[in-house]
This record gives sequence, C-alpha cells and structure tokens, in this order.
Amino acid sequence: MSHCHGAADADRLVARVVPDVTGLDKHFDYLVPTALAGVVGLGAQVRVPLHGRRVGGWVVGLGPADGAVAPERLLPVAKWSGIGPTAELIDLAAWAATRWGTDRLRPFLVAASPPTLVRVVPPVHRTIRVESDAPTGDALSSGVHRIPPNTDPLPLVLRAACAGPMLLLHPAQVAARALANRLRKSGLSVALVPEQWARAAGGVDVVVGTRAAVWAPCPDLATIVVLDEHDEALQEERTPTWHARDVAIERACRAGATCVLVSPSPSVTALEWAGDRLVRPSLSPERASWPLLEIVDRTDEEPWKRSLVTSALIRHLRDPCQRVVCVLNVTGRARLLACRACRNLQRCERCAAAVAQDDRGSFMCARCATVRPAVCQHCGSMAMANVRPGVTRIREELEAAAARPVVAVTGDSDHVEPADVYVGTEAVLHRVRNADVVAFLDLDAELLAPRYRAAEQAMALLVRAARLVGPRAAGGRLLVQTFLPDHEVLAAVLHAEPGRLAVVETERRRLLGLPPFAALAAVQGIGADEFVAATGLEHSSSGSAVLVRAETWMELGARLAATPRPAGSRLRVEVDPPRR
Repeated sequence: MSHCHGAADADRLVARVVPDVTGLDKHFDYLVPTALAGVVGLGAQVRVPLHGRRVGGWVVGLGPADGAVAPERLLPVAKWSGIGPTAELIDLAAWAATRWGTDRLRPFLVAASPPTLVRVVPPVHRTIRVESDAPTGDALSSGVHRIPPNTDPLPLVLRAACAGPMLLLHPAQVAARALANRLRKSGLSVALVPEQWARAAGGVDVVVGTRAAVWAPCPDLATIVVLDEHDEALQEERTPTWHARDVAIERACRAGATCVLVSPSPSVTALEWAGDRLVRPSLSPERASWPLLEIVDRTDEEPWKRSLVTSALIRHLRDPCQRVVCVLNVTGRARLLACRACRNLQRCERCAAAVAQDDRGSFMCARCATVRPAVCQHCGSMAMANVRPGVTRIREELEAAAARPVVAVTGDSDHVEPADVYVGTEAVLHRVRNADVVAFLDLDAELLAPRYRAAEQAMALLVRAARLVGPRAAGGRLLVQTFLPDHEVLAAVLHAEPGRLAVVETERRRLLGLPPFAALAAVQGIGADEFVAATGLEHSSSGSAVLVRAETWMELGARLAATPRPAGSRLRVEVDPPRR
C-alpha cells in the first residue's frame, strides 16, 4: 500500500516498512529522504506516518523505485530511530512466519529487536580465552548431546565456544543469567540478552538468553547450543507458537554454523533431526547422576478407598531429617468427586462435564461455570469421595499425616514460606531450591493426559525433580505413586536410560502420524470449522479445537497462512500445539 506525497526524486531509495502496530499485518512503501539515506538500512527501526499519526516500524525491504508507483506519491520516512534485526534475521523471520502458519512478520521482528532503541553498537570485544583447566578437544559437530540431569553443562559449552561466536539458549532466565556469569569468569566476553542486545550486536564470544535469544544478533555466528532442549518453555505460548529449537536448527543451517541440542532426555523431534548424530554419556556416570526411583504400585488398592497419602509416602513425611516436596498438578479442593452412597461420579446437570469443588465447598463446572450445592443429584447424599483431590485439600491430609506444617505452592503463589514439607503443582519444582524427596502423588494424570507429548512432558517433570534432589550418591530420591508401574517413562528413569522412552515414543508417533513424522496444528475459536474446511487439509475435532494435519510443516504453515479468515471469526491457531 502506498501514500501520497509531494515532489520526490525518482532515483531515491524506497523502504518497505512493517509497522509496529498490533493487528495490522501489512507492509507499506515510503520514500527514504536524502538526509536519511546513509542510516536507513535493512532492519532499521524507523518512524513513519500512517493514517494521520506517526508509528514505529521496521525496514524489511530497500531499493530504488520499481516504477509501479511514482516516487512523488510516496510519503517519506519521518525518522530513523535505531538499529534493528539484520537482513539474515529478516529472512529467517519470513521463513518462520510460513513455518508457523501466519502472514505476520511483526511477532518475529519484535523478538529480534532490542528492548530499547539502540543507535550505536559498541566495538567488537572477543577473547575466546578460557582457563587452563578448561577441557579441550575436537570441535563439536551438529547433533544431540544427552547429558545426565545432574551433570554440569559448562564443559560442553566451553568446548563449543572454542569454535567461535556462539548463541547459548536456556529455557530458564535464572539459569541463563547464572551461565552468563560463569562464562565471564572463564574469560569469555558475554552478552546477556535482551538487556545487553547492543553488546551482542557489536560482537562477543557468547550471546546468552532464553528462547527469544535465538533471534539475537551474533556476528560471525559459529555455533548455537540449546540447553534442556526438551523443556516446553522453549516454545512461545502466544501465537505464532514458534519453538526456539526449530528456529535454532534453521538459523544454524542458513549460517553454516553448528547446532548442538543438549538434554538429559532429548525429544523425539530432536532425535529425528539428529539421526545418528546422538552423543550418549557412559553408562556409569549417567546412572550415578540420576536419583533413586521408588515406585509405589497402587494397582491392588480397593478403587473406592484410594488415598493419595500412601504408607510409603507417610514414612518420608514423618522423617524429621527429610525435606519432602509433593507434586500434584491439580489446584483447588477436588477435581473429580464420587458419591460415597451411590458411587456415581458428580457431573454438571447442564453440560454433563465433571464438576470440581471450590474452596467454599460448592460444586463448580469448569466447562460452563454452573455452580450448585455439594449434593448428589442421583441420591441426594452429601457424602463425597475425592477421586482426584486438589492441592488445597491434599495439603490438609499431608499435614495430618506428617504431623508438621505443610506449605501449598501453585503458579499463583507470590511468596513461598520456608518449610520442610511442600505440596503444589509443578510450580513447586521451580519455587523450592532443594529437597531430599520429591513425591509425585498422581503422575498417571500426566502419563495418561490426552496430549501427544504427554510422555515427554511427564519425563520433563521427573528431570526437574531429579535436579532438585540431586544424584543417588547424595541420597536423592524420587517417589512415584502410580497404577502404571511398567510405563516406559518410569522404566527410563528407573534404569537411568532415557533411550527406553525415546524408542517407544518414536514408534508410537510414527504409527499414529504425529510430529515429527507429520505436521499438526490446533485451531479453536469462532469460525474454526469453516476456516479449517477452507484449508483443504485433513482435520478432526478434539474437544474445543479442530486438529489439522499435513505431511510437512511448510505445507501446513503455507496453507494456514494463505487461507482467508472467515468474516467475524476469532481464531487461535497453534502450530505444533504444546498441550494437544
């Protein structure tokens, strides 16, 4: 789209600009004034007139007028604001837009830009100097490195840094900051992004950050290292749902750089990409790094007398020398209830979904928000059994069993009080720094979740817990209560051999046509059925969403991006949905 303007020379530069305006998914052409011709380049952040106001934007194209529109009809760029993404990152953003099914460049350009305007880039500051006791050896090659959960990744990172400028990604911000400090102490020049974006653009040995750092500048890029590749925090929650691992692989390929994915339990996607380029640790060190696993087999328990507070758990709870962390990914008082008199599960009379019990004792439907008294609609009894209690209720049971205070922790907890016994959702694994025992009260809810990544996500919880308790030599112990004692996830941890899970999971996904052996997206919202039908792709309903499948990611993304949205639709499109 173009704008009118007075006289302008036909030989001046024309800039194609993507405005930094939410919901405006177009680009516009502007004339580059002679005074700005020396500073407005590809990726530059500029101010331009748009619909009677000035807005920020990025230059994604630059060149002489092509004759399609007379230069004198173009409005000029109003101001050069600062430095933005490189031309290579703009091209990468265009690829990512198609890969994740959108025609929007703005989300990727935001990720690739500094948090504040940068006008001057500092000079290159590289040392590539490490302490004399740092490991040396052959340069790393692209592939997957499986390292045990309690193994320090720093030696591997230092080895990778010897090859030249490196991007280092970690899913956790605190861990990324700690790694940056350790690398500085090793003698390397480091930029922690996003706050040190300008330093990264100038040139350092290592650029460190979380998932968005995959879009950070790194001149002369030689290596990209992604730590904890299995962690779902590496995937963007907002749409487009890009994954830092996949962007890292593509960026390294385009730059001719090495890409190293590191994890205690690599994902099937990573292993399929790596092929035979998997580096495994020796058996003994890997086994020693994992904690002991105690499996509490509950298959012989009476179904209507099951309690999440088992005798095995009580032994640990009552040991005053042990700090115990209990994990239950269910908030509130109860999420699944049954009448003790007639044994009927309690459902919503309006939509038939299972009801939960809120903190006031009422039954509430999560699907339609209907609230009713805690009375069985079949027999009128008020006596209920908690088939699946929530954190609030289980805290009271644990406190009674432990005879000491128990602190509940959820994702909404702002402050965690000091205690020797905690219970919470998986957030407790991030809020508590160390423990002697981590007990998973109902891991089956994760193992049997209706998501194709369920097994990998359950394994990720066990990896996190393993780091919390430490290796088996230090007394680290995981306790898992389950009705599935032979599940491949538990077998992998019990034998300290994550490959057991990878073999089963790979074959399952291959047979079912799930990623990475096919491309999958979830579409939900008003107009989802009409939109999906217009794509012409294979699809099926799954709860509130419609799942769309294609043979390749680029085919899927291109179809999703090219299909017009129905009038009045409000859609959310998740490519490679993390929770489907």
